[in-house]
Amino acid sequence: MKFEHLLSDINGFGRFQIMIIIISFIARFTLPCHFMLGNFIAAVPSHRCDISALNDEGVFGNLTQEQRLTVSIPVQEDGTPSSCKMFPEPQFHLLSNSNDSDQATVPCQNGWVYDNSTFKSTLATEWDLVCDQKGQNKAMATIFFMGVMFGAMTFGSLSDRFGRKIMLLVSYISGMLFGVASAFSTSFIMFAVLRFFTGFGITGIVIVSSVLSVEWVDIEHRKLVGVIDSLSWTFGNAMIPAIAYCVNDWRQLTIVVTSPLALAILTWRWIPESARWLIANGKFEKANFYLQQCAQMNQKQEFASKITPETLSSIIVTERKDRTYSYLDLVRTPKMRRLALLTGIVWYGVASTYYGISFNITGFGLNIYLTQFVYGAIELPAKLSVYYLLDKVGRRNTEVGSLLGAGICLAVNIFIPRDMSVLRTVVAVLGKGCSATSFTTVVLYSSELFPTVVRQNGMGYNSSMGRLGVSLAPLILLLDEVWRDLPQVLLCSIALLASLVARMLPETRDRCLPETIQDIEDGQTGKSLAGSQVVETTEIPLKSKANDEGEN
Repeated sequence: MKFEHLLSDINGFGRFQIMIIIISFIARFTLPCHFMLGNFIAAVPSHRCDISALNDEGVFGNLTQEQRLTVSIPVQEDGTPSSCKMFPEPQFHLLSNSNDSDQATVPCQNGWVYDNSTFKSTLATEWDLVCDQKGQNKAMATIFFMGVMFGAMTFGSLSDRFGRKIMLLVSYISGMLFGVASAFSTSFIMFAVLRFFTGFGITGIVIVSSVLSVEWVDIEHRKLVGVIDSLSWTFGNAMIPAIAYCVNDWRQLTIVVTSPLALAILTWRWIPESARWLIANGKFEKANFYLQQCAQMNQKQEFASKITPETLSSIIVTERKDRTYSYLDLVRTPKMRRLALLTGIVWYGVASTYYGISFNITGFGLNIYLTQFVYGAIELPAKLSVYYLLDKVGRRNTEVGSLLGAGICLAVNIFIPRDMSVLRTVVAVLGKGCSATSFTTVVLYSSELFPTVVRQNGMGYNSSMGRLGVSLAPLILLLDEVWRDLPQVLLCSIALLASLVARMLPETRDRCLPETIQDIEDGQTGKSLAGSQVVETTEIPLKSKANDEGEN
């Protein structure tokens, strides 16, 4: 008997499952806000050297402000004052001769003056992270996503060991505490450390809630749940520019985007533990409790009496009930090694492409809030198309096609002139839509590829590979100083490589979730050809304890 059979009897997508999705949505909303937060709190407004000290000394006399700038700061090619350079002494002759090409310059001596018309304050204005210090500002996103990467590995392992529900609470609390604390940072170093731990804490929300949702729904509705969960990212991505527009102080904005976690903590008590995980770990009494709850809430009480701890013990047959699984189990056997290698490369490529495009919202010369909103809005039709594509062309082909589309858009933008900002933005938005499709697909796809006993380990590993790609994305964008189009070339190459690797993964459309590592090695999974009716199944033979101990 497969778990899918039991879930179908008590309604694999009823009120119980909808409750899980709604509660998860609350916390998941804060994730894209935090992931895109750097676009706003680390934004660098227009700035120039501060010449107020010279003004106080009476050097300028009766000169107007425009004339004071002319004699103190060289102009850039676009005619605006230089952002990082000034003259060592006022050059009064420039009032009659505007040619300053031969004049010596020095770095800003007395700080900077910032344009506060768009942002009241940012990290750059708070700690002068501009000019020679701009690398620290760019590194902030990398620091955050390094925390996300390590958090993914940690929560993935702990969720398979201690359960989905308790680790979800740990993620809620740690993410909220570190997120709020970072808003009260008194130095850049303090903020960087707290930002690292914020990323570490909140990453558990996405990998745990995604797996928990998938493990509670039937085969027919897995794709729907994957799309709905992903739409929380779309909602957050579309809302963050509106929130940032209204709250343009970086400290207040950090607190606002963290606040939904307080509500998530209050609603956590209604989230059930994964029955699949409980059964796989021999906790049949607790699994029976949650399955009874599911049957009652879904108004399938007639099937509730058929569910007992004794019947549950035969659903998922693991190698040993008392065995503890770890990341080593992802590479212990041949097919699991291959699966981990391929999915890890795909996740790295998907994340690098998605965030490489997302972080470049100021690279097209258009309004930062409008560009971010369009980037978020394009995800809605992209992700709704996933619901159709996952069944019509399958998980693998959807993943391959969306990565290929993102790579093509990145390639096209290399050849579009920089002054055609609107056209470049349109192509980038199309690429963002393709990359959003690939991200939505890969989360569901990966959760279906890994067996229950190591599913969170697998998702934790894949998420960490994805966050590694995200961490490097801001650094890739810095390579435009080496060659203007180098970031686009690298991101395009990564997307195309990931597309080729995704082609090597097995299809999971209409297949029961694998429960054990032996399922993967033997290729023994069930297949549904019509709705929730399982037409073809293969049971896993019960092995002797002696054989189990010999294998391990």
